[in-house]
Amino acid sequence: MGLYLNPGNEGFAEIRRDIYVDKTGLIAYINDLIGKPKPLVSFSRPRRFGKSYTANMLCAYYDRNCDSRVLFEDLEIAKSDSFEIMMNQFHVISFDVTGFIAESRDTGTNVISEIKNSILRELKDSFHECIDEEERNLGKALYAVVSKGNAKFVFVIDEWDALFREFKDDKKLQKDYILFLRSIFKNKDLTSKTIAAAYMTGILPIKKYGTESALSDFKEFSMADPLILSEYVGFTESDVQILCGRYHISFDEMKLWYDGYSFEDAESVYSPNSVINAIKFKKFRNYWTQTETFESLKRYIGENYDGLKDAIILMLGGQRVKIDINTFQNDITSFENKDDVLTLLIHLGYLAYDQLKEEAYIPNREVAEVFRVSTKGSKWKEVERAISQAEDLLEATIHCDSAAVSRSLELVHEECTSALKYNDENSLACAIYIGYYTARNYYLLIREFPSGKGFADYAFIPRKGVDKPAMIVELKWNRDADTAIRQIHDNRYNGVLKEYFGNLLLVGINYDREAKGKDSKKHSCVIERV
Repeated sequence: MGLYLNPGNEGFAEIRRDIYVDKTGLIAYINDLIGKPKPLVSFSRPRRFGKSYTANMLCAYYDRNCDSRVLFEDLEIAKSDSFEIMMNQFHVISFDVTGFIAESRDTGTNVISEIKNSILRELKDSFHECIDEEERNLGKALYAVVSKGNAKFVFVIDEWDALFREFKDDKKLQKDYILFLRSIFKNKDLTSKTIAAAYMTGILPIKKYGTESALSDFKEFSMADPLILSEYVGFTESDVQILCGRYHISFDEMKLWYDGYSFEDAESVYSPNSVINAIKFKKFRNYWTQTETFESLKRYIGENYDGLKDAIILMLGGQRVKIDINTFQNDITSFENKDDVLTLLIHLGYLAYDQLKEEAYIPNREVAEVFRVSTKGSKWKEVERAISQAEDLLEATIHCDSAAVSRSLELVHEECTSALKYNDENSLACAIYIGYYTARNYYLLIREFPSGKGFADYAFIPRKGVDKPAMIVELKWNRDADTAIRQIHDNRYNGVLKEYFGNLLLVGINYDREAKGKDSKKHSCVIERV
């Protein structure tokens, strides 16, 4: 057992002793690639989404120097026909690139040579009868081992993209690193003879040069397009339901805080680290700020690209934004437009992506809180001011003070949509969402809430144990607030709350740009207690 060669199964054994969700079905997919051309997989995910857990799992399963049956025999992979055939049958080479960077003393110059030399040292120690002591080529050393009748190798590379993140401006280092990886995985003869499979994981997908991947032989899966590996991005809804039942914690709160990532093959995916922390600490809160990428979010959303700030405000207001992810070069410096920045935020997990509609959005309450904190600063003063008075707006609504609600909404609408199309129904909806920002502490907010004969624009459903009235909000533009109230009654929106036995407020809000023939931008509000 070594640090990089055949690291054993203790890492996965520790994981199994803790709160654990079975993701071993991924092993069956990799097993199916073994013995076929290009058995190489790159699966990028954000921090807190279980990348290192997966690396430990693969090491434990494939490492031939240990017996891992007891760790896997009760898990999903045990049902696969390949379970017995592939388990503990290969030599494993596993390394975390961040570990080498930590020892580089603020320069990446020696990182690549240290990775190569560290693996070579352990190979020579274990297979000294196969490898010439003077050998400096890692690929040839691997071939020398396998050609003497030894098992092939499985590579497991964690944080593969760390060099691109830590030394983002050192283009020579990045290209040298890509050449190093190509020397192992690009030579088809060498790969087929020595490597059974490779699994790389990191935050960013493989670097692109133009439209081409720098490592084109790898099958790529990412937050923008996880394909058939969608259920392994994070925890699925069924995973979380089981955990909530086992540990007696509210599933509804868990869903509100940490759900929101959605893919074609997995409609509801949760942030694993946040779910586990909520269970361990018995508290729903923002666990995101404990990650190293949090501070960088301020820098990314502050990039001076046309339309970027508008897009962030719209998403803070509960909207979705159309983007093109195809120009992103999979690094953190080659930005051409706002879509490149937003695509990076998708890979970092700060935004979710609807692949069918090509839209980005803020996925859940936890991430919304991260954005709120990150927008504190001179560039976001208007958003700060709008959110700071949100509690007063909510109290005015609950106390049926229509005049105060109208004044507050005019302020919020002016502050948050000054850079947007002010005279747009979506901008009013955005203002409502931001204006009632703190309401999510007491309510479940649902946009276009289906009920009765139609849809309310917003429904505020009190959380369990909250002594506040439910609210249904209908928005109108260039009409009047009374019309909004009548529409609520006509469509019987209150019927959807028949299981709710507390007070109910019907709130009609109208934005009239040209009241009495003047460009007045006036808001009116009617509140009715049911």
